[in-house]
Amino acid sequence: MATALFFASSTGNTEEVANKIAKSLGDIKIYNICDSDVNDILNYDKIILGTSTWGEGELQDDWDEIWEEFCSLDFSNKTVALFGLGDQDGYGDEFCDALGIMYEQVKRANANIIGFTSTDGYEYEYSKAQIGDEFAGLVIDEDNQDNLTDERIASWIEQIKNKIL
Repeated sequence: MATALFFASSTGNTEEVANKIAKSLGDIKIYNICDSDVNDILNYDKIILGTSTWGEGELQDDWDEIWEEFCSLDFSNKTVALFGLGDQDGYGDEFCDALGIMYEQVKRANANIIGFTSTDGYEYEYSKAQIGDEFAGLVIDEDNQDNLTDERIASWIEQIKNKIL
C-alpha cells in the first residue's frame, strides 16, 4: 500500500508544513482529518501524522474530536512518522505536547515509529514529545523559527524517505 499523510490545522501552519512534506516525498496522498474518516488511516501501511499543540498542551481540536476513535485503531504492521508544531517561546512548558500525546498512542497501538529528531536548536522548558535527547518526530516552530522550517523538513525527509515510501 502507498503512503499517506494525515494532519489537522487550525491556523494553516500545520497544513502548510504537511503540504511541504507531501511535495518533498513526491506528492503522496494527503488528508485533512476534519474532512476524512479516521478509519482511512487503516488503508495505508506507511503513515505520516501531523498535529499542532493548543491550549495547555492539548491536541488540535480536529484531532481531539476524533481522538477516542483514533485510539481504537491498531497500528500493527504500520510504519508511522510524526510531526508537530508548537511555540517554544510562548508555550515552552508544554512545547509540542500534542506530538508527545500522539506518539504515546501510536506506540501503544503497536506502530513502528520512525523519524525521531534531535532537540538541539530548540529552547523550551518541557515537552511530552521529548524522548531521551530526541523528539518523537519532526518539530516545527513557525512562530519563532520559521526560517529553519524548510531545512528541518528537508533533513527529516532524508532520514525517513527510504522507510516511509
